Amino acid sequence: MSLKHALETALLDASFAAVRALPWRTSLGAGAALGETMMAWGLRHRVAAGNLTRAFPEWSEERRREVLREHYRELGRVAVEYARLPELVAAPAGEVIAEFRGLEHLDALRRQGRGAVMVSGHLGNFELLGGAVARHHPVDLVVRPLSNKAVEERMVRLRTRAGLGSLDADRGVRGVVASLRAGRWVGFLADQDVRRAGIFVPFLGTLASTAVGPARLSLALRLPIVMGFCVRRPDGRHEITMEPPIEPDEPESPAAIARLTARHVARLEDWVRRRPESWFWLHRRWKTAPPAAAPEQEEEGSRASVRASRPLR
Repeated sequence: MSLKHALETALLDASFAAVRALPWRTSLGAGAALGETMMAWGLRHRVAAGNLTRAFPEWSEERRREVLREHYRELGRVAVEYARLPELVAAPAGEVIAEFRGLEHLDALRRQGRGAVMVSGHLGNFELLGGAVARHHPVDLVVRPLSNKAVEERMVRLRTRAGLGSLDADRGVRGVVASLRAGRWVGFLADQDVRRAGIFVPFLGTLASTAVGPARLSLALRLPIVMGFCVRRPDGRHEITMEPPIEPDEPESPAAIARLTARHVARLEDWVRRRPESWFWLHRRWKTAPPAAAPEQEEEGSRASVRASRPLR
């Protein structure tokens, strides 16, 4: 292990121990303070502020500053919750998760014995969302392992104790397909720039490079896309909402992947507009510009025009 990785691991262990020594609600205050410190240090502040301006040009500067400040505070809260993820997932009903909406959609899929492509974004505590769903049916998360193997082992251990399986995104789709065919639910976070490896669909007013993996799997295996979101209440507890499944339609159509991708991205956009402080603004979501010569297609009205590049591996 390199010195850098050893120091990172030691810092993580010490931080997790300190967080676990605090009651959960007290730790949320410490997390919010951590987030404010991150903002004061300017951690990716320019990127986050630019993203907010692009997404909400009609807002005043004051409103954007308020949302951005609360966003950093929420990032800190979520960060400290990672230390006790298994504990939070297993907490008595109503203690950590105040409300779980849409269970009927999960129940229907479970009764049918169907696999499902679960999709969310970097909005709120998405690992807690996965763990909460895994209490109802086996869930595997598709993750890209960290370069620090010791830290990655700790993250995998936390997920496992929270009832979640992990699938290595770098090992291709074979494991994902096997999991889905076994009737398990596989979770993706599909809201990051994937450069030229995806397709371009509208997101918050700008075409954004988006992974096509969830749509391709849904269409190939005739499985629904189920979207879930986890947001925080003012009292610190979480609300989880599972939305009605998006069933693949016209799978043989040349535009099927683009149309299905645009549909799930549009649902995420609705949630970001509702709870903008909860989404991860520090990522350069619109880093990749769409090809200037790509033909524009109208998919599901004005919200779903797409420009396609080469498909995801």
